[in-house]
Amino acid sequence: MSRIGKKPVAIPAGVSADIANGVLTVKGPKGTLTLTLVEDISYQVEGSTILVTPANDTKRGRAFWGMQRTLVSNLVTGVTEGYTKTLQITGVGYRATAQGKNLKLQLGYSHDVDFAVPEGIEIKTPDNTTIHIIGIDKQKVGQVAAEIRRWRKPEPYKGKGIKYQGEFIFRKEGKKK
Repeated sequence: MSRIGKKPVAIPAGVSADIANGVLTVKGPKGTLTLTLVEDISYQVEGSTILVTPANDTKRGRAFWGMQRTLVSNLVTGVTEGYTKTLQITGVGYRATAQGKNLKLQLGYSHDVDFAVPEGIEIKTPDNTTIHIIGIDKQKVGQVAAEIRRWRKPEPYKGKGIKYQGEFIFRKEGKKK
């Protein structure tokens, strides 16, 4: 039995949920998100909650139960609060600036990296070494953060690179003489 799946997803005031043609649509103050429903799971919108239960007692239904409930919860959280990931840049001369729909990164390469910001994502740079990625889709926010981080992953010897805020970089000792 899924402990996460048993909990109903609360729908706050100002948010509406609708199920039609195998798609769950959640509308809120920040926008609209959709989720394609899985056949092995049944979804019910009752009053101010969404119930997610396995439709049949198959292994796939039990395996998907908790994950689908979490995906529905992420939709509700996204349209009400949104999601934010923060990246920190460490290194001499490494910096980032948001310019409209582009993020300009200077990461020690012979050229600047121009990262095109996808639709539905907002990027802010309060200072040269901090990047805030903001959006309503949790998966998309995480994917954009991972793509930016991929340009210069933090290295263990000097700690230079792009890391998530709060991420611990295990430091290694240099070569002995």
